[in-house]
Amino acid sequence: MMRAVVRRGRALALDTLARPEPGAGQVLARTLACGICGSDLHAVHSMEQMVELSARAGEPVLIDPARDIVFGHEFCAEIVDHGPGTDRRLKAGTRVVSVPVAPTPLGFETIGYSNRFPGGFAEAMVLTEAMLLEVPGGLSEVHAAMTEPFAVGEHAVAESDAGADTVNLVVGCGPVGLAVIAALKARGLGPVIASDYSPARRRIAEAFGADVVVDPARDSPHARWRDWGVPVSRTERSVLAIGGTAGKRAIVFECVGVPGVIQSLVEGVPVGTQIMVVGVCMQTDAIEPFLCINKSIELKFVLGYTPDEFAATLHRIAQGMIDVAPVVTGEVGLEGVADAFAALGDPEKHCKIVVRP
Repeated sequence: MMRAVVRRGRALALDTLARPEPGAGQVLARTLACGICGSDLHAVHSMEQMVELSARAGEPVLIDPARDIVFGHEFCAEIVDHGPGTDRRLKAGTRVVSVPVAPTPLGFETIGYSNRFPGGFAEAMVLTEAMLLEVPGGLSEVHAAMTEPFAVGEHAVAESDAGADTVNLVVGCGPVGLAVIAALKARGLGPVIASDYSPARRRIAEAFGADVVVDPARDSPHARWRDWGVPVSRTERSVLAIGGTAGKRAIVFECVGVPGVIQSLVEGVPVGTQIMVVGVCMQTDAIEPFLCINKSIELKFVLGYTPDEFAATLHRIAQGMIDVAPVVTGEVGLEGVADAFAALGDPEKHCKIVVRP
């Protein structure tokens, strides 16, 4: 048996469940640390909607929200035992992280968003051996657990056109926005402008290396594009082109996920901007396409990461290229998970809370 925090109905409950048994190609692992993701906060009350929207997107429905779900997909764990058909390349006692998916005959299930594969808000998990990455010896399990959320930022930047000739604005400095800032700075890119209403999150953005930090309640992040070398209008860009130059291009990472944010960016950004939508919004939203057309705006939506990006993120954290320490603002045991979910609603109190089962 094992203790676990279960999503039951639209509430969280600490309960005792049967310990999962590893099948073919799987290992049993003891959970060492697991971050609470913003998606988990939404899923407590909106798992049904998430499943419905995934089905509309063409994904197979492999989860029943009416049944128990153990959240937690940002984890570091220790191998306890091996199931049949494993090559045991990593021995019992090895600390590991993994892309949180489990291949099944019906498709890929997400560990932590599954009825069959409990996530890291439990004392034990079943993981796919082929997807395991060993955690370097000098890296703490809490920092290793940050591989998954920071891989999201790595993917967003990799999918963007951010480079030496771009000015990069990150809107929203929660964990996703901070991961984007970290990925940009790990590449040596800049300037990176960070915008958030929360003083606490602006301070963390500075710790992650943001070159300029903006409080949008006082100053628009769009007021200084010209100062940063970005022509704002089509006319300005044409004048530069006649002179044989192009100026810099604006890349904006939307990391808020609230209705109205995309439209506000469409209105404020310069001509030719690429808007990377990383924040997850589950409500119907509205934009004015004419503005997008008139400004030649590129809207690009991204999700998740590749296995290579996940591995590269672990390497960067382990090598000190990304210091994830500032994002972790609290730790709790299983008995503190429900209160931690409530506390994360206040950005001045916490940014990322890690569960230590």
